[in-house]
Amino acid sequence: MNQRHEVLFRQLESYRNEILDAVENVTIEEAEVIPKGYSNNIRWNLGHIFLDQYLWIQAVTKEKTVVPDEFNKWFGFGTSPADFSAETPSLGDLKRMLKSQPADIKEAYGNRLEVEYKPTELGMQTIEQVLIRTIFHEGMHLQAIIDLKKGIKAMKQ
Repeated sequence: MNQRHEVLFRQLESYRNEILDAVENVTIEEAEVIPKGYSNNIRWNLGHIFLDQYLWIQAVTKEKTVVPDEFNKWFGFGTSPADFSAETPSLGDLKRMLKSQPADIKEAYGNRLEVEYKPTELGMQTIEQVLIRTIFHEGMHLQAIIDLKKGIKAMKQ
């Protein structure tokens, strides 16, 4: 793996740690709250972040990823916590999955980050391009989580 790819994975891990730090002290109850004006909760955002990286890798490679199919109905675009079931991963499960995901992706795909596949609708054709996009997407959801936490805090006052 070249230096540029090592930097990409360090960034992925660093940004992931920001997400995990933001939810470190969130309680199970808080993770389920949907403040007024929001359509999702913290648990949904965490599951969506996890799913999104694998969906885009799958979109580029056309290979099945390790994500169970049920994740799409719980955390896919346009879903909401109303779609959760008893089998939906818990807050703790999602934190563990998110923590290991960067290393899992590095192990599974790190040796083919520059392999070119047929471009997606966004023009991405390498896993490297996917990771750059998903890091940006993760930052958007970090802000959503920060905003949700503010909304939850305001509800308690």
